[in-house]
Amino acid sequence: MKRRQKKLTINNELDLSDAVIVKSGRLKSVVWNDFDRVRKGETFIAICRHCKKRLSGSSASGTSHLRNHLIRCRRRSNGSNNGVEQYFVRGKKKELANERRKDEEVLSVVNRYENEKEHDDVNVVSTGLDQRRCRFDLARMIILHGYPLSMVEDVGFRMFIGNLQPLFELVAFERVESDCMEIYAKEKHKIFEALDKLPGKISISVNVWSGSDDFDEFLCLAAHYIDETWELKKRVLNFFMVDPSDTGEMLAEVIMTCLMEWDIDRKLFSMASSHSPPFGENVANKIRDRLSQNKFLYCYGQLFDVSCGVNVINQMAQDSLQTCCDIINMIRESIRYVKSSESIQDRFNQWIVETEAESERNLCIDDPTRWDSTCTMLEIALEQKSAFSLMNEHDPDSVLCPSDLEWERLGTIVEFLKVFVEVINAFTKSSCLPANMYFPEVCDVHLRLIEWTKNPDDFISSLAVNMRKKFDDFWEKNYLVLAIATILDPRFKMKLVEYYYPLFYGTSASELIEDISECIKALYDEHSVGSLLASSDQALGWQNHQHRSNGVAHGKEPDDRLMEFDRYINNTTTTPGQDSKSDLEKYLEEPLFPRNSDFDILNWWKVHTPKYPILSMMARNVLAVPMSNVSSSENAFETCQRRQVSETWRSLRPSTVQALMCAQDWIQSELEST
Repeated sequence: MKRRQKKLTINNELDLSDAVIVKSGRLKSVVWNDFDRVRKGETFIAICRHCKKRLSGSSASGTSHLRNHLIRCRRRSNGSNNGVEQYFVRGKKKELANERRKDEEVLSVVNRYENEKEHDDVNVVSTGLDQRRCRFDLARMIILHGYPLSMVEDVGFRMFIGNLQPLFELVAFERVESDCMEIYAKEKHKIFEALDKLPGKISISVNVWSGSDDFDEFLCLAAHYIDETWELKKRVLNFFMVDPSDTGEMLAEVIMTCLMEWDIDRKLFSMASSHSPPFGENVANKIRDRLSQNKFLYCYGQLFDVSCGVNVINQMAQDSLQTCCDIINMIRESIRYVKSSESIQDRFNQWIVETEAESERNLCIDDPTRWDSTCTMLEIALEQKSAFSLMNEHDPDSVLCPSDLEWERLGTIVEFLKVFVEVINAFTKSSCLPANMYFPEVCDVHLRLIEWTKNPDDFISSLAVNMRKKFDDFWEKNYLVLAIATILDPRFKMKLVEYYYPLFYGTSASELIEDISECIKALYDEHSVGSLLASSDQALGWQNHQHRSNGVAHGKEPDDRLMEFDRYINNTTTTPGQDSKSDLEKYLEEPLFPRNSDFDILNWWKVHTPKYPILSMMARNVLAVPMSNVSSSENAFETCQRRQVSETWRSLRPSTVQALMCAQDWIQSELEST
């Protein structure tokens, strides 16, 4: 801007003795009512009638710089402001100015830029301003930060952009919506190409989002995969509105349509969902059955249907709080009473000193929508329970205090909640975690539930039994994927399974461990066959290329009939001295890799791919399974697990909402990776 202003300003010392005044009748813009236009040779100069400043008067320079000067001209502003609207407010804008007289200056600045579009083409050439790039930068900003599309029509925004860059053509809602859709289309093409060239399988997750009311729901379909550089990635594929009354078969058909549009229906490994309405368990079953019929899934689909670990922990935590909601309300009101005045707070502090119940943390009132904050509130209150008892004895206005038994039960429940908080924090410490991270945490919860069910207090034991029912449903669905993922961790292999299972199942553990061992062998064999088929396809392609090079027409040659025989020989014979052990056998026989805090399992498999080519292919598929579809702890502790579409977007057309939600995820992921 500074260089442009310098260019359009004429030296005030220039001799104008022989200059010729150009008649204003030939000048169409009303801005010339405040300027004299003179010509000195081939140079045109505009002289402000108020401050006598000289600016470029060339037609190639347009009138934007003259309008800018009039806004800043002190001599003009010190005079009468009558007639300001004739330069900057016209037509319908004049009505808006009349309604907002207090904002006349703001509106005049805004309309100044809207009324000079006819001159901008010349100005763009002289300044090099790329209107299209600026528009798309604006659209990307709106997508990335979730801003309302209508902000481009806000007065304050237009004034800001006008002052920042007067040459930028301000856009309307329809224009920025179109730009957002174009960005979505381009980014979608990039994602499509990335999925198309993936070396491994893809797992998907399905989340239910809430719309503007209880009747609007969205399904968020995301892909989870490990790319060719061994980076674990998650990309949203579709975000579409559904009717809660839709049947499971209808939803399964919609999801299958999305998968086929992305051309990944034959590349699926697993599917993670919350199984909450409208996405019931039968939806996953129908998709699995359809894919299994075409033999697209490994192990007959045993590893396909998985569920979110965070969801089951969240449900158990909320069940725990619900059983003692009356006690929690009592404590919440007691804390509110203590904080109601300074005098009561001072007396309570004295009781803390008397009972030696000092705590490093002050009492706080929880956020009922986040159960982790309720856990914190109860934990601090338990540290000062003796002070609450004294308050209940000496202050007749205080709220009733829990009994000793209620305090004891509450302490046990808080211990439950603290375990759950630690587990969820471990599950959500990254937006993408490899599947091997979950087994130790889940097993720890399993052991604690067994211990809690043995509590002598019937209240606590019955609560633990109910929680364990929910956990067992999760465990039954996911134990195979969890176990195989931890076996593919070189720090644990079979040893961690062999350690935990006797603690869970006693004498029957060996049989269950054998089942897991058979499953991982079957999975390895299927990957091995897939690898051979791929090699054969590559060889066939090379043969066809050779035949074409030799003038042989493309088609089935006599030698091709022995292709299956070649596969048989490859599978059943070994060359002299060749090690007949499989990748899996070699891997399991080698010593465990030392455990350390900065171990990167994906990098380990990347380095060891040449050593274990087939097993690394299997690890790529298994480790990408999303055992938690909650991306961060920000919403992991919310009592309502459903995320909501923002108010700024949910009123838009469903196709626009999908474009914005998907593009936002893709742009954010791109920024994080760079």
